[in-house]
Amino acid sequence: MDVLQFLNIPSLLLAFSFLIVLLTFLFNYSSRKRKLKLPPSPPKLPVVGNLHQLGNQPHLSLRSLAQKYGPIIYLQLGEIPTVVVSSARVAKEVLKTHDLALSSRPQIFSAKHLFYNCTDVVFSPYGAYWRHIRKICILELLSAKRVQSFSHAREEEVARLARRVAESYPGTTNLSKLLGLYANDILCRVAFGRDFSGGGEYDQHDFQKMLEEYQELLGGFSIGDFFPSMEFLHTLTGMKSRLQDTFGRFDKLFDQILTEHLNPKREKEEHKDLVDVLLEIQKEETADMPLTMDNVKAIILDMFAAGTDTTFITLDWGMTELLMNPKVLKKAQAEVRGVVGEKRVVLEGDLHQLDYLKAVIKEIFRLHPPAPVLVPRESMEDVTIDGYDILAKTRIFVNAWAIGRDPESWENPEKFEPERFMGSTIDFKGQDFELLPFGAGRRGCPAVTFSTASIELALAQLLHSFDWELPAGTAADDLDMTEVFGITMHRIANLIVIARPWFP
Repeated sequence: MDVLQFLNIPSLLLAFSFLIVLLTFLFNYSSRKRKLKLPPSPPKLPVVGNLHQLGNQPHLSLRSLAQKYGPIIYLQLGEIPTVVVSSARVAKEVLKTHDLALSSRPQIFSAKHLFYNCTDVVFSPYGAYWRHIRKICILELLSAKRVQSFSHAREEEVARLARRVAESYPGTTNLSKLLGLYANDILCRVAFGRDFSGGGEYDQHDFQKMLEEYQELLGGFSIGDFFPSMEFLHTLTGMKSRLQDTFGRFDKLFDQILTEHLNPKREKEEHKDLVDVLLEIQKEETADMPLTMDNVKAIILDMFAAGTDTTFITLDWGMTELLMNPKVLKKAQAEVRGVVGEKRVVLEGDLHQLDYLKAVIKEIFRLHPPAPVLVPRESMEDVTIDGYDILAKTRIFVNAWAIGRDPESWENPEKFEPERFMGSTIDFKGQDFELLPFGAGRRGCPAVTFSTASIELALAQLLHSFDWELPAGTAADDLDMTEVFGITMHRIANLIVIARPWFP
């Protein structure tokens, strides 16, 4: 058949041929899909898929679905194929067995806007750049030696927290606000070389509002994130304008901090702060992997927001649980006072003797992990998890909140009972998948040591220095335990208490 004859073939025949090819393709695709063994899935709606089943508190909705369909479920969230894991056994497959294949991050709209196009440690996709900055964090910023070098700052800030609490007696204390100040002060001292509360800058910058916006915006369950082809949804929902406002405020703050650090006349403390270290690395970087100033800001935001959040949320939930469980409070207090004795100040050297206090902190992490649903991962290749086929580009959620309350792993899972950890080897550092407040594997939080040091010392000092009770007319059952869901999760209500100084 020559070219002229080919061009004279009736258009109907061409259309028919095209239809055959298309139907063959669709049949093969459909057959492949049928051959896939996907995890159990609840019924879907057109277009939105399972989005309507998430509700306002996804960690609770996802646990309810897991109780019905099993520890690994498949959801179609808008355009995004999603797998949710809710048991320690399956989490181990995700975070250990297939850690590398599942080590990337989905490009979440809010993270791209807040973290300078996802150039931070938490949200950066897997690759050479992420490996480079993670190495900087582990070796230079958050090593055990570096964390230890800031012990003086922690002890000074804990002493300031105790003074602030004492000043409010005999009146009531808004303990949540003071714990927020402490968490922010310790982070700012260590990261930026100074605090922002002394001169009223904490309120001037409205740090609390900035951090609350950060938590909510990065929750990972914004409607627009599940329809990447319809970016206009972020404008319709108001998400884009909120992101631009919050980003602008953080960026302005970081510009101020970097200007201060680049001033040659600036007085430096004995120990370099984390921004000093980052700027030194940036200056010495080799040409093949240079850090831009925006990269530095992205890493600073990780430290500022995540560092403040984890400490504040854990201490706030912890003191709430202790006031609701007076026997545990008395037992923890007796241990601290037995070890520290008549000294007014708890030193970091005392902490290794406080076994029950460490069990209390593990129990806080179990019931109230700072990040209820771990930052989502994204599969880079096809894998098999628990016998099910998980395709590349699937979003993976690990419900750490549900895992901490799973009756398969825990006896009396809803009860605050630190005794369960006495004599137990279970820890929260990423090796035991029943307890995942910091995640695990390559994408686990590198700040575990830093966060733990800030939490242990503060909680020990508060238990040592004060006797605690709720205001007259307030019973433990009256406390509002409602959670505000976001990338991290705090209580909606402030904790108001009476703190009676133990020392005369």
